[in-house]
Amino acid sequence: MATATLARQIGRAITKATNSTGSGNGWFSPHMAAASRAIAERIPLVDLVLEVRDARIPLSSAYDQLRNHTSSSKRIIVMNKMDLANHSQLKDWMKYFEQKNYISYGVNAHNKESIQQGGKCLFLKPVRSWWNNYKLQGRVRELKKVDQSSHTTTILLVGIPNVGKSALANSLHRIGRISAAEKGKLKHATVSPQPGETKNITGLKIASHPNFYVLDTPGVLPPHILDDEVCTKLALTGTIQDCFAGEKELAQCFLSILNRSDEYKKWAKLSNSENERSFADRNIECSTSSEMGMKRKRQYPTDHTQDFIVHDVRRTLFEVISSFDGNVEDERLIEEELKAMHAAFQVPLESEHYAQNKIAAKLLNLFRTGRLGHYILDSIPRKL
Repeated sequence: MATATLARQIGRAITKATNSTGSGNGWFSPHMAAASRAIAERIPLVDLVLEVRDARIPLSSAYDQLRNHTSSSKRIIVMNKMDLANHSQLKDWMKYFEQKNYISYGVNAHNKESIQQGGKCLFLKPVRSWWNNYKLQGRVRELKKVDQSSHTTTILLVGIPNVGKSALANSLHRIGRISAAEKGKLKHATVSPQPGETKNITGLKIASHPNFYVLDTPGVLPPHILDDEVCTKLALTGTIQDCFAGEKELAQCFLSILNRSDEYKKWAKLSNSENERSFADRNIECSTSSEMGMKRKRQYPTDHTQDFIVHDVRRTLFEVISSFDGNVEDERLIEEELKAMHAAFQVPLESEHYAQNKIAAKLLNLFRTGRLGHYILDSIPRKL
């Protein structure tokens, strides 16, 4: 398939770029190597490991260090960013992990309703279930001799960069303290949309009676990723920095994925409504809105995150794909889409190179924030 071919090309380009940085692997820095060693030392010492993955790439975002360090009985897979993933496919992935004897859980770390319901932390249910099972099997026999409320359980939060470990740690800490009615200043793990922001291992309390502490850790990638398509998926979702692959190339890869999906078909109604009214009509309609609303739209006409810009982008993509006379995997379709984005994003044509990079960056941002559909880029492995 053309998409797979493009993904492999980008993956090879990433490998070449990272190997030519002059300091070894471009993403596996000395800091990441030190963090990897520190995490490896703690894995055997903690009670439970929560492996945070990106729900859009449930397999490609696996934490490589766990392969030889822990069993399924000591591990829960948390698929974060579920709000950006295809919900139907995510359910299939959870069934797949269940068949592999892993507890898995989908979550949106930035949405309190995803973590909490009725004053109880939904996310802690599998953790407490593990805890009860742990006791029933007699693995903590010493607890019979002491007050269980004084026992402290440590949970290690691990994962590759940019999967949302720190955001999840903060949410669990906040909800845990509120549930326990504890006073005092909240601690916070550093959260950033850029990979590699967490530098140290941080402990946060998330529950009481018994006490639970979660250890937030820096994101770690393996020194080398042999699968070119995995490299591309990690770059598309923001784990590997765009500079290693090129924003234009990643945007082309996203468009090839969009063209083969059914996501764009959901935007058909935008095209139909646009055919019924002109741009001038929309301006007249806007004039009836508040003066503040008008000023905002006029003041930021190139802010691609505004709803009316996103609608224009969706409508334009739908119309270009639907009217294309040929195979949707044809590279000419991607070229037509990128050209059409000039008007949709209101990017001036002063410099073609500058315009292309600007459009690519805007497209990637809308994809990564779920504004251009919900995707899972990995396929469930077939049974042999």
